[in-house]
Amino acid sequence: MQRFRVHYAWVILVLTFVALLAAQGVRLSFGAFMTPWESEFSTNRSVISLVAFISYIVFAISQPYVGRLIDKYGIRHILSWSILLIGLSTILTFFTTGPFQLMIIYGVIASVGFGGASNVAGTIAVANWFADKKGMAMGLMSAGTAAGQLVLVPLSLFLIDQLGWKTTVIVLGSFLIFIVFPLLLLFIRSSPSDLNITAYGAKEEAEKSLNGQKEVTAKETLSIFQLMRRKEFMFLMLPFFVCGVTTTGLMDTHLIPFAQYCGFTPGITGAAVSLLAGFNIMGTIASGFLADRWNCRMILGFLYGVRALTIVILLIIVNDASLFGFFISQSHLLIMFAISFGVVNFATVAPTMKLATEYFKHLSVGAVIGWIYLSHQLGSALGSFVPGVLFDLTGSYDSSFIASIVLLAGASALSILLPKPGVSYQQKAGQMAVKNS
Repeated sequence: MQRFRVHYAWVILVLTFVALLAAQGVRLSFGAFMTPWESEFSTNRSVISLVAFISYIVFAISQPYVGRLIDKYGIRHILSWSILLIGLSTILTFFTTGPFQLMIIYGVIASVGFGGASNVAGTIAVANWFADKKGMAMGLMSAGTAAGQLVLVPLSLFLIDQLGWKTTVIVLGSFLIFIVFPLLLLFIRSSPSDLNITAYGAKEEAEKSLNGQKEVTAKETLSIFQLMRRKEFMFLMLPFFVCGVTTTGLMDTHLIPFAQYCGFTPGITGAAVSLLAGFNIMGTIASGFLADRWNCRMILGFLYGVRALTIVILLIIVNDASLFGFFISQSHLLIMFAISFGVVNFATVAPTMKLATEYFKHLSVGAVIGWIYLSHQLGSALGSFVPGVLFDLTGSYDSSFIASIVLLAGASALSILLPKPGVSYQQKAGQMAVKNS
């Protein structure tokens, strides 16, 4: 009967999934609150977009530090206490009376929590607990954020429509504080050694070998300036920056306001968001599965290219739907966009993180991944703020969509040009030493 026992790595994966669903689902619900906050505080889209901009900047800055804190204190403490901080901050927004207070409570305090309960923690959890099926586990972990988008964004839209935004923040905050936080604190563990077991799929000899290398690995560090001189880092980081601009920045912040601007009903808007999130989950899981089997560089090139093509649909919606050559309503186009964009939305995470762990085995996992996610969140900050300003200046999102298409084409090219993962940094150094001797 013992061979049918579930390895605790899968429990960790489920708990991490739930944590990301809750934390990032609340964060991705920001777009649902934009119009109500504009009305409540008698302000414009640029000001509310500034709240998102500050949030993403704080989120971005936190990522390398979160990685180091996880390396030092473990996933359990950082993830669970981050969830508590988000929950408390969400409830505190109930008492805000102006945008400046939102900038402090949501933009700064809650965003520190978002940074702690992010894919950095999830990636490190997978790296610690999975020696086998790592790509698939990365995909399933990343799907937690997409699941949050599927569950909490439409729920927020519904609750805001029925009960108002103030009641909605109480419901969301209570969910994090009274359900998710205790669950993580009681059951999550930072590494297999906490339970005196090995990682999933790890052989005892491999585990001993890995432990034997820890002393050497811990001493070898590179600063961000040294990392930026390496092609594999820059060609991972720059496309991931564009990923942030076009997903959590532009689409997750502005898709709902865009749909409202186009005159779509709450039902159509909610359906589009739900479909985007649902196909996001499917795409993310499929990407993780394929990352274990196919060339991750080609996968990334394909994903960024397809994402560029999907944004063309939004330009068609606001300009000329007849370009499709057949009769189709704008609502159907929005649904078509939601499905196609959803498939490639968070699907870049698994192949990007898998490549990062292969390129930088000799470095602290938390620190390197933290820097890569910093670029993503800086992109998210610009992608959330600049389109809001451009909308106020031009009255449309056209220029933002065109810029995104150009950026995504560049990201696709850089991904294809990534070097092939192969000889480790330590082995290269050893080979160079032999040649020079």
